[in-house]
Amino acid sequence: MLARLAHVIARRRWYVIGAWFVLTAFGAFAAGQVKWFQSFSIPGKSAYEASQRTLKTFGTGVRPPNVVVLHTSGDATKSEAIREAMERAAAAVPHSRTSSWFSTHDPMYVSKDRHTTFLEVYPPGLSTFDTKSGAEAMRAAAARGLPNGITVNVTGHDPLEEASTTGSGDGPSILVEALVGGAGALIILFFVFGTLPAVLMPIVVAVAAILNTFTLVWGLTHITDVSIIVQFLIALVGLGVGIDYALLMIFRFRDELREGADVESALVETMTHAGRSVIVSGSTVAVGLLSMIVLPLPFIRSMGIGGMLIPAVSVLAAITLLPALLAVLGERINSVRLLPKRFVDSGHPEDGLWGRWARLVLRRPIVVAAVGLTIVAVLAGIGTQLNPNESQLKNFPGSGTAIDGRQMLADAGISPGVMKPFAILVEHGGDAGAVAAKVRQVPGIVGATAPAGWRRGPDSIVEAFPAMDGAGPGIQGVVDRVNASLKGTSGTLGGVPAVDRDFIHAVYGNFPYVLAFVVILTLILLARAFRSIVLPIKAAILNLISLAAAFGIIVFIFQQGHGSGLWNITATQAITAWIPLMIFAFLFGLSMDYEVFMLTRMREAYDETGSTEKAIELGLARTGKLVTSAALILMFAFLVLSSSPGFEIKEFAIGLAAGIIFDATVIRALLVPALMRLLGPANWWMPHWTRTALFLPKEERPSKPATEGA
Repeated sequence: MLARLAHVIARRRWYVIGAWFVLTAFGAFAAGQVKWFQSFSIPGKSAYEASQRTLKTFGTGVRPPNVVVLHTSGDATKSEAIREAMERAAAAVPHSRTSSWFSTHDPMYVSKDRHTTFLEVYPPGLSTFDTKSGAEAMRAAAARGLPNGITVNVTGHDPLEEASTTGSGDGPSILVEALVGGAGALIILFFVFGTLPAVLMPIVVAVAAILNTFTLVWGLTHITDVSIIVQFLIALVGLGVGIDYALLMIFRFRDELREGADVESALVETMTHAGRSVIVSGSTVAVGLLSMIVLPLPFIRSMGIGGMLIPAVSVLAAITLLPALLAVLGERINSVRLLPKRFVDSGHPEDGLWGRWARLVLRRPIVVAAVGLTIVAVLAGIGTQLNPNESQLKNFPGSGTAIDGRQMLADAGISPGVMKPFAILVEHGGDAGAVAAKVRQVPGIVGATAPAGWRRGPDSIVEAFPAMDGAGPGIQGVVDRVNASLKGTSGTLGGVPAVDRDFIHAVYGNFPYVLAFVVILTLILLARAFRSIVLPIKAAILNLISLAAAFGIIVFIFQQGHGSGLWNITATQAITAWIPLMIFAFLFGLSMDYEVFMLTRMREAYDETGSTEKAIELGLARTGKLVTSAALILMFAFLVLSSSPGFEIKEFAIGLAAGIIFDATVIRALLVPALMRLLGPANWWMPHWTRTALFLPKEERPSKPATEGA
């Protein structure tokens, strides 16, 4: 089928190019029309649903409060100036809901020495990715006319998150990130190919894939909400995989031309072999992303569906647009040399660096495997310490009023829990005072009260402060105990800490199903592609090991803080809960790309020679440069993403960048060839019943039988 497609494209190349030009131009328009979804939901989870009902009744309840902290040398509760400052701060956020000593006379709002007090200000409306906390405006309002000797700052979850973002710089836009990533890719392609047409071709394919993906996502937004994060994934992952697939095709096309094939015959061979690899690779990436639909979270599901379109369109561009361009260029793909001739690839990679490395691995497979496994074991061991959780607020980096306010609370001995309070919604005319009294007795709660102004008809709210950060160790126990205390009452626990726990349970409670979905589909795809049971199982195991090592890298750098200072971040003690999930979804598929590139060539060489050792040597020699170059391009794209503001994006980007380059070197260059050498003929084992189950034709013997080890 691919051979027939190659003939059709070669003869209708200008029609194909024209169609892609029109579609890509429309994609540039569509990219500006997409309406992104900027919130998230956790349907069916108690705390989330309680927060939504609170929002509907009170107009607030979804966003965590801003905390206005005031310190004086006297008794803060008797200061009229502090009371007036709180009123000005609250007025700076219209329609907010507030609580303080002055509205409740509850001592939980005052430090033990009575020198520090605070105001909770719950902003109205939904929380979105571009919502501003208004902390600076609130501080300015509170400080206006404040007597000397009284200090005021505004802190809280959102102000601290803003501080961590602005403290990292404003960061480039998605367009600038894509352009910088493209520039980095050009530099790498310059050294890979050395001729201008070959350098520019992958960029053209990637741009076409990215813009046409935006068209499909624009259509998707008319059916369902699509997370704003998808735009970053389209730009950067589209750039990476689009170039990867073009690299594979161009490498093969140039090889065929060097072997003396005419342009159309070279195109047919390229499509038959490299095109097939592209389809298998794109399928594995799509499976990894599509796995997110298993999770009961609409915004993550939208990322899975939207993200799946990226490799799908990239594959389509690689097997239609690129062959048309190659048919037009023909031998001119090697024209306009940019490097000295001695540096331009002249073929016969088995005689070069990668060929020599392959033969070394074949001579010393046990040593090479031991080195690779040792490196993996160390990093994977660190990865077992992964703490997927919201970072504690004390670990948020940055500067300004939010950081100063956080320090004021800590110096006064006030629990960080006041920045992420519990909000218990008491409905149907329930006794909020009685609920507050019960919650107040729960271990791990420093106070609970029902402000008089927090009532709308039969509903009211109880505010409770945990004795620890809402992401701290032990918070789950506090949540469980509060829920237990609310049994038999009309109160339902809400608030950011409880909603965060709902999110973690929704993600990681269903993660085994995600893992099973990905592994099973990948095994089926690879078993059909490689006509082997052993190779897919080995590939899946190595990919999971590679993921564990990638987790070890982000734990070492960010959670433990070894080197995180390069990004002006201290040790976070946790990795934001969505990051390991996203790294899994992307890295599993992207790293499988390299496995497919290598094993396809090895399988082809085995079919030609019948020798496993020769297959390993030729396969590694012919794909080593390709895999390394592709990994460098993807790594650079994600390093560009790490320049975005916010430490969470940095964790995600560095995790992917490090994981990709680790996989391309330690896993693909060390462990894959060494383990295949040790497995020998077992690599190609496939029982007859599996061939039947996978609808594969009868086994074809290698055309040139050879003795193992020859």
